[in-house]
Amino acid sequence: MFAEQQFIAHLLEMRDRLLRVVIVYLVIFIALFPFANKLYTLLAQPLLMALPKGGQMIATEVTTPFFVPLKVTMMAAFILSLPFTLYQAWAFIAPGLYRHEKRLALPLIIASTILFLVGMTFAYFLVFPVVFGFMVHAAPSGVAVMTDISKYLDFVITLFLSFGFTFEVPIAVILLVLMGMVSVEKLREIRPYIIVGAFIVGAIFTPPDVISQTMLAVPLWLLYEVGIVMAALMKRQRARDVTTDTGDEEAYRPLSSEEMDRELDAIEAAEKNQK
Repeated sequence: MFAEQQFIAHLLEMRDRLLRVVIVYLVIFIALFPFANKLYTLLAQPLLMALPKGGQMIATEVTTPFFVPLKVTMMAAFILSLPFTLYQAWAFIAPGLYRHEKRLALPLIIASTILFLVGMTFAYFLVFPVVFGFMVHAAPSGVAVMTDISKYLDFVITLFLSFGFTFEVPIAVILLVLMGMVSVEKLREIRPYIIVGAFIVGAIFTPPDVISQTMLAVPLWLLYEVGIVMAALMKRQRARDVTTDTGDEEAYRPLSSEEMDRELDAIEAAEKNQK
């Protein structure tokens, strides 16, 4: 009975937090909606700057001029509401975590969010001008580059996601090491394969020119190296904490299934005695 009540309480809390996230998202979206066209113009600026004088983008479908800026506004609202969304997720799961798990999880959540946004910023300010400049100058003589705004949005989102997830590599490396799935030595050993894989990923997710492929592959490799260094430091720190504070580490040990059953039986017995 107690477990069922606790489960329902968790569901109600999750509902409340999801509702807060939706409300904040909608408020930001409504506030940004009047500026939808300006947001799209800002997003399209790297391509517009690369186009020849008098060049412009086009809309090939009737509803595209309305729905494409709307999608951009939704994406902007999601990014702006992301810190609040992550805070609500953290507030929901934090009570069920041990202290050492909280010390690990919170910095990783914050770092992963910042790194993803940094990856998107890197793509917008450094990659887009190079890619679009190459595409415009590679067009054959007599061909006017007039990109459809919907196709442009799809292309931009693909690159945003590619560079955003690329910048998450240090977090992935740290988690793999701390969970014991791979050792730092093994990560160093497979470094040549990672470098080759980085250029393959760059070839898949970027336009077919060497510059843009390199601009994805090199950060991917460097971030992999950063992840190795950070994972080694964090693993060393964790080992030091265990040796200097073994008593505290014991407090972090999760209950076994038998111990959990005994605790639940004791709670139910206490509730019956109170009745």
